[in-house]
Amino acid sequence: MKKVAFLLAILLMMSILSCAIFAVHAAPAYPTEPDAISCILMDADTGRVLYEKNADAALPPASVTKVMTMLLVFEALDSGTLKLTDMITASANAASMGGSQIYLKEGETMCVEDLLKSLIVSSANDAAVALAEAIAGSEMAFVSRMNERAAELGMVNTHFENTNGLDDDTDTHLTSARDIAIMSREVLKHELVFKYSTLWMDTIRGGEFGLTNTNRLVRFYQGATGLKTGSTSKAKFCISATAERGGLSLIAVVMGSPTRDARNALAASLLDFGFANYAHYEDAETALDAVRVQGGVKNAVGIVKEGFSATLEKGQEARLEKRMDIPDVLTAPIAEGEKIGTVTYLLDGEEIGTSDVLATEAVAKIDFRTLFPRLFAWFLLSEEK
Repeated sequence: MKKVAFLLAILLMMSILSCAIFAVHAAPAYPTEPDAISCILMDADTGRVLYEKNADAALPPASVTKVMTMLLVFEALDSGTLKLTDMITASANAASMGGSQIYLKEGETMCVEDLLKSLIVSSANDAAVALAEAIAGSEMAFVSRMNERAAELGMVNTHFENTNGLDDDTDTHLTSARDIAIMSREVLKHELVFKYSTLWMDTIRGGEFGLTNTNRLVRFYQGATGLKTGSTSKAKFCISATAERGGLSLIAVVMGSPTRDARNALAASLLDFGFANYAHYEDAETALDAVRVQGGVKNAVGIVKEGFSATLEKGQEARLEKRMDIPDVLTAPIAEGEKIGTVTYLLDGEEIGTSDVLATEAVAKIDFRTLFPRLFAWFLLSEEK
């Protein structure tokens, strides 16, 4: 009996050990069934999808629509066609918006910054329309641009009918969790967004009108950076929640959740899953040893490896390898910034990405005017010896 018990103990230990080994190498699995029609978790840096459920289902997004509205506002600011200090006069159309609003009155003027802050923090429908009209001349012209931009970004399950997500009069104002993550990722490239999306409370109209963020995660979730909530009777409760920890930036999109609390809990759970199982890997830009040059005015050229980043399952970084493909000799001419090699990143032997190796300076091809002084100097040196 003792031998049998000993053998059983050995088998049990081997079983536990094999499970542990499998757990280290197996992809992490999301633990519970999401309480929503659709959801996705995406790495903001690389666009890698870490979890998804019905992510391509076309659904009403409610005010999460405003992610695209704010993207076009940021792009107008970048291009110089709009300035934060510009004053905008509210039209009758903008003032007529219901739902979440800052109660603009027809003819009231407000600066772009306060309208943008109201759009992002308090999800103001009237502010969204006022900004749209200022940029494109009319709300419908702006909506056309929203749809064009969605197509440019590859948002294949999206069609916008308005700037704010109000859907009482439409059944064709639709997008998907994946498409929301795509446009959210694009918005996050504009660092100005964090000035507003991370605010919990603020004011406009000289402190007379208070704003409170509709995204409770901004206050209660560690590392939350935004981005946009929404709810209507058709859309139920939706959110694009963004957060950053330790260099890892994540986007969790939830659509069609039954309650506000369920939506927020699911978004937080998705983010927790991402931060618990994944890490940001970065290999910074690095100067490498110079490469010899033939037939050039210089005998060597400096080179630099561009930076590389990836999102890896925790523990995978130790198994990452780099393969350099850089020639021993280059032939002039060489342009500054010219690609002269590649660094390939391998995980368990599989390629996960590359980084270009570039020349840091130009090296012209040698000609007679350059060659003759060199030969003459060599001749004089030889004579002295």
